[in-house]
Amino acid sequence: MRIIFMGTPDYSVPTLEALHAAGHEIVAVYSQPPRPAGRRGLEVLPSPVHRAAERLGIPVFTPKSLKSEEEQAAFRALEADAAVVVAYGLILPKAILDAPRLGAWNGHASLLPRWRGAAPIQRAIMAGDTETGVMIMKMDRGLDTGPVALTRTIAITPSMTTGELHDRLADVTAVLMVEAMARLEAEGLPATPQPEDGVIYAAKIDKAETRVDFSRPASQVHDHVRGLAPSPGAWFELKSGDRSERVKLLATELADIGAHPAAAGTALDDGLTIACGEGAIRLLTLQKAGGKPLAAGDFLRGTPVAKGTVIG
Repeated sequence: MRIIFMGTPDYSVPTLEALHAAGHEIVAVYSQPPRPAGRRGLEVLPSPVHRAAERLGIPVFTPKSLKSEEEQAAFRALEADAAVVVAYGLILPKAILDAPRLGAWNGHASLLPRWRGAAPIQRAIMAGDTETGVMIMKMDRGLDTGPVALTRTIAITPSMTTGELHDRLADVTAVLMVEAMARLEAEGLPATPQPEDGVIYAAKIDKAETRVDFSRPASQVHDHVRGLAPSPGAWFELKSGDRSERVKLLATELADIGAHPAAAGTALDDGLTIACGEGAIRLLTLQKAGGKPLAAGDFLRGTPVAKGTVIG
C-alpha cells in the first residue's frame, strides 16, 4: 500500500523499518522538526525517525503544525492508502485523519482505555501494573479514543524498567502494525469501540514528580524509580558537610528486613538499605551529576553513606 508514516522518537523507528521491509511504499514520513540537542543545546538534530527515513531514502516533512489548509492540501496530494502513526507528538486535525483512503492507524503502548496520553509506558510501571501491551487503533479526533483492531499483551516483571519495557513494546508495535496493514490491504481491518469504563490518562512526566519520596511504601518507591529509569531518572539529595548533592537513582530492589523504627530516608546499614514509609529498599545503581551510572559498591567506595545517614 501507499503509506504515510508519522512518528518522532526512537520508539517509532522499528515500525517504520518493518513497514518498509514488508514491501509497502512509504510515500512520505512526517516527524517533528529538528530540535536543539547536546548539553548546551547548540546542535540542532533531526529526530530519530527523520534520520531513519533519510537512510531509507524516504521524503521527510517536519511541519510545526498540520492545521493550515496548505499543509492539509500537501498531505492529501500524497494520495495515501493509509497513515500509520506511532508517537508522532502532534495533534492530527480531522482533515488529516480523513485524507488517507483507509484511514489513520495508531500503534499505542498501553491496554486502552487505560493510559491514554503521552506517557503510557512510564505510568504503567509507576502505578505498579503487572501487564501492559500494544493496541492498533483507528484514529478519531479524541485523545487515543478510537476503536481498537489488534492487541498484544506484555507482562511487566517486578524489576522491569521503563527503558526495558520501551524496547520490548517498540518491537511488538512493529510486528503488530505490519500484521494490521497486511489485513487492512487484504480484507479490511474491523475495529471495536473502546470500553467507556477504566479510562486513565498518562500525563507527561513532570520534573516536579521525579524526586524520590521515601515516605511512601517501599513498593511504590521501587515502582517510581524503575518507571523513571533510565530517563529522566528519579533522584534524591545526599548531604555532604554543608552542601547537598543530587544523585540519580536508576535501580532498586525491595529489602526484606521486616518492620523497623527508623524514619523514612534513613540508611539502615552501610550498604544503601534505606527506610521507607513502609518497609525498605536497597539502592542498586546510582549516578552523580556529570558522572556515569555506578553499582552500589562502586558508588560507596567514592561516597560512603553510613548507617543513620538521612537522604531525600
